[in-house]
Amino acid sequence: MKSLKGFDWVLASAEDRRVMQYMQSYELPEFLSRILVARDIHFDKVKDFLNPSLKRFLPEPFLLNDMETAVKRAVSAIQTNQKIVVYGDYDVDGATSSALLRRYFRDIGVSTQLYIPDRLDEGYGANPAALKKLRTEGNDLCLMVDCGTTAFEALGEAATCGLDVIVLDHHTAETSLPTAIIVNPNRLDQELGERIDLKLLCAAGVAFLFIVALNRALRASGHFQTHQEPDLLNYLDIVALGTVCDVMPLKGLNRALVTQGLKIARMRKNIGLATLADVAELKGGITSAYHFGFMIGPRINAGGRVGQADLGSRLLFTQDALEAKELAIRLNELNAQRQEIERQVLEEAVIQVETQDLNSRSVIMVKGNNWHPGVIGIVSSRLKDKYHKPTLVVTDWEGEQKGSGRSVSGLDMGVLMHQALHKSLLTKGGGHAMAAGFTITPGCYESFYDFIDAAALPCMQNRELKLTIDGYLTIDGLNEVFLNHVQQLEPYGSGHPTPTFAFKHMICNFADVIGEQHIRLQLQDETGKRLKAMAFRAMQTPLQEVLNHRGPLEIAGNVKLDEWQGRQQLTLIVDDIRI
Repeated sequence: MKSLKGFDWVLASAEDRRVMQYMQSYELPEFLSRILVARDIHFDKVKDFLNPSLKRFLPEPFLLNDMETAVKRAVSAIQTNQKIVVYGDYDVDGATSSALLRRYFRDIGVSTQLYIPDRLDEGYGANPAALKKLRTEGNDLCLMVDCGTTAFEALGEAATCGLDVIVLDHHTAETSLPTAIIVNPNRLDQELGERIDLKLLCAAGVAFLFIVALNRALRASGHFQTHQEPDLLNYLDIVALGTVCDVMPLKGLNRALVTQGLKIARMRKNIGLATLADVAELKGGITSAYHFGFMIGPRINAGGRVGQADLGSRLLFTQDALEAKELAIRLNELNAQRQEIERQVLEEAVIQVETQDLNSRSVIMVKGNNWHPGVIGIVSSRLKDKYHKPTLVVTDWEGEQKGSGRSVSGLDMGVLMHQALHKSLLTKGGGHAMAAGFTITPGCYESFYDFIDAAALPCMQNRELKLTIDGYLTIDGLNEVFLNHVQQLEPYGSGHPTPTFAFKHMICNFADVIGEQHIRLQLQDETGKRLKAMAFRAMQTPLQEVLNHRGPLEIAGNVKLDEWQGRQQLTLIVDDIRI
């Protein structure tokens, strides 16, 4: 039976023999063991998965190519009092990785300058003019984070004018590399052996490995005989924030970084992060990856999208309570502006998809005049979620066609961007498997669309829309013991989503619309027990049919425990409905 969203519901498959083995060996309840087996968490890895520690997962940082060279250059700059600038991207990963480096350097007694390029005036990544300007201002060393791996022209200019650059990045690399010291686990010449989880790091994760290596080298050089050695664990909150918001799979080292980072976030070690949580009205503070991804991340991002590009990095770097409050309030305001701009662009994009029958193609690609470049990535993500297809959103902006794309599992968008570059369909392009940015060569819009559409066809031809159900529940089963067990599986994120549970024989007592986009429901089972539910962004989707339905239904989603006015309440976040 198809659901309202057109999905087949499939119960997660788990071999009973293995489930029993997990239950007996680890003293876990059946449903928890079944989820672990279904998600292919190997028997020997269960302890590490449920209790991931940095001691277990932190690698030898010098395993990464050029790490030793990068550390030697940084030590030299520190010992000779050279001027250092940190150059970062304008998204959350750029903000967290640049703030991480600057906080570490400040804590070891070294001042740094920050440079974040403007999204509208300069675009993504390194640009020659900026690097030349930074050199004329007296900078000797540039630490470039979350960009630079394919910045041949810009890094060539830096080398020409005498600015040394260390790139700490994770984006897809080409067969050759620019003139710089490049630390990137996704270099094509990088051998990782069994540590393939390092390929999943975001820039903040790579930057953390860099400061681990640098700290070791400084200790050996005697630097901490005259300076206090920092506790590197105190930086993990912003590393975790970058990992979650850049949608990196929560496996191996990433899972350990986020788990430990959440512990630091709960302690409110970073005054900027804690203040932003207060401004976002997170009453209980930051307690989950969900808070990072949906409450904190969008606000950090807002500066780079529709405001001043360096606001997020400055907030995560500051130690001043007043400055933190001012920056947090400003980012909160910009996030509200971003939401309104996004809403308008999304409406126009959906009309274009529907009127031009773009949903019949393997890839959806839409184009608008003067759509704000700061929101096209979010709109691309919204369209991907709505139509369940890879989506590209392009804006005609100041004489250029700039775009942002979001992919689905099985289609590496970063690789496609590089292929399109080599075919001269793009003048700029890059990214990773699930997200990419690009600039289309003049006159090549249709050719580029045809290329992407054809490349995606094999992946999309046999793709079935399925919703995996981790188990069936009753309202009566949603008790404290159950919720405590579910929390053992956290943190959730890419590669390890929040478990989806289904409820049978439910009646919708009432449903109404909240904030024009969302649907609020009150459900009741056959025994009369009730459960609150929310279907976010459900209006103008097939889920809105529930507004007019009062008969029995099956409903699937994940259970969220909220605190409101001192009381805890359960809410089902709706994924799908079957009538």
